[in-house]
Amino acid sequence: MKYKPLPVGIDRFDELILGGYYYVDKTWFIKELLDLKGKVNLFTRPRRFGKTLNISMLQYYFENTGENEWNERNRSLFQGMKIMEAGDTYLAKMNAFPVINLSLKSGKQPSYELAFGCLREEIAREYKRHISILDSGKLELERDKYMRIAKEEGSEQEYATSIRFLSECLTKCYDAKTVILIDEYDVPLENSWFAGFYDQMISFIRSVFESALKTNPCLEFAVMTGCLRVSKESIFTGLNNLEIHSILSDAYGEHFGFLQEEADQLLQDYHRTEKQMELKEWYDGYLFGNAEVYNPWSVINYVKALSINPAAFPSPYWKNTSSNAIVKDLVERADFQVKSEIENLIAGGIIEKPVHEDITYGDIYDSEDNLWNFLFFTGYLKQTSVRMEEDIQYVRLAIPNREVRYIYNSTVMNWFRDLIKTRDMTALYQALLSGETESFQKELSELLINSISYMDGGEAFYHGFFLGILENLKEYLVTSNREAGLGRYDIAIRSLNVSKSPIILELNVSDTYKGMETACDAALKQIEVNHYNDWLPEEGYTEVLNYGIAFFKKQCRVKSVRKTLV
Repeated sequence: MKYKPLPVGIDRFDELILGGYYYVDKTWFIKELLDLKGKVNLFTRPRRFGKTLNISMLQYYFENTGENEWNERNRSLFQGMKIMEAGDTYLAKMNAFPVINLSLKSGKQPSYELAFGCLREEIAREYKRHISILDSGKLELERDKYMRIAKEEGSEQEYATSIRFLSECLTKCYDAKTVILIDEYDVPLENSWFAGFYDQMISFIRSVFESALKTNPCLEFAVMTGCLRVSKESIFTGLNNLEIHSILSDAYGEHFGFLQEEADQLLQDYHRTEKQMELKEWYDGYLFGNAEVYNPWSVINYVKALSINPAAFPSPYWKNTSSNAIVKDLVERADFQVKSEIENLIAGGIIEKPVHEDITYGDIYDSEDNLWNFLFFTGYLKQTSVRMEEDIQYVRLAIPNREVRYIYNSTVMNWFRDLIKTRDMTALYQALLSGETESFQKELSELLINSISYMDGGEAFYHGFFLGILENLKEYLVTSNREAGLGRYDIAIRSLNVSKSPIILELNVSDTYKGMETACDAALKQIEVNHYNDWLPEEGYTEVLNYGIAFFKKQCRVKSVRKTLV
């Protein structure tokens, strides 16, 4: 059966529609935007939640290109969509305004000079897109300045006010106010903070926004998108007409991400309804206002994989769309309290934090609360409920789904491996190899207490934990989950020198602290009953050291038996 192609990485509305891609209709966003009549609208959502595609959709709906043929072509993109049923009041706004569409995502560069150069190029590109207005005969006084900016020869000051100047030129030519669309407004700010030139970049971005959006008589309305709501005091000084719609806002909640019925319809259209539960567990769970939504990027990628192979497994697609540096920073900076909170979250628990929506990138590391807020607003945590106490709003936070939990788990394990590389493991290795059970248990317990654990994985976590410990064990072969006797042992350690006793480790997880003793005995018995040692004499070994190790949360119990091999 032939399906419509799924739009992985397609964020231009015209390309998506004309290319025959599958489209989840979000055009009702246009109606709500017109109904609520916000002058300057800022929408903050996590990355890959359809912000750029929605910005593109707004451009093709509202823009008067100056050419009837192109206007008709753009109108045809919306045939059969929800907005066409909204009524004449809304349809009268189609092709009614000149539009500036500017993306700031190219401002992610290692220095201010490079970042400014990329933004200058982006602005010049938008000038070139509108260059036909110079033929109108209405811009003789503006022509030279327009061409300097279009040719990337203008001064920094001219680029700082270039969006307002372009809106003035467009309004003069079309005799209609201008719609301004700015996508990924906060990318240059986030990048410049981590790269070390925040003050320079924020000064430039503030000038761009204030000139274009504050008391601009040529502005019809503006829509901006980004991941984080940045403090008004940092870049929106005096911008009294700004309406911010974050993931806590009730309005517009359903327009970014897929609703339950949209995800169900997608599975139905691709005849994969049996994957409904997997899709929900892995990619659902976000709450934007009152709307529960799926991560659209991951859903589309997974359904595309299923359309090729019905047995395809879910994958953490969202993980590969950025460095996840903020989670890494949280883990690396964690004190005992934060470690406990991370463990609680990964185990499916909930933490409560005060909400600080007006934060700047410079504030992120000032307090743990700011870091948790950053994780919340960028999609690494979801709200389960919100409450107000006096003048402070508190939000209860949880990990949204299995995909994001995977990001935390992998980040924790990578952090642990890095920690092991810098830690002196001599005492632990010596105790393990020589059978000094008490010393080995002491060293192992200390590592557990100082690490971040994710207990939802049960034995799988401790297995990975152990393999991480053994990565730096030189001159020994470490194997895991290999067939032996009547089953599979957990971990085997052996030297090529057969005079050195190999080690078999069997791990158990106990439900109680007292139960660790019994769990240790059961692990040792499992080695014996399943004949995990039987292959060793064939390799030339005459003695083996068997370990039964039991865990309860961050506690462990170790028992060992040295056995002569026949």
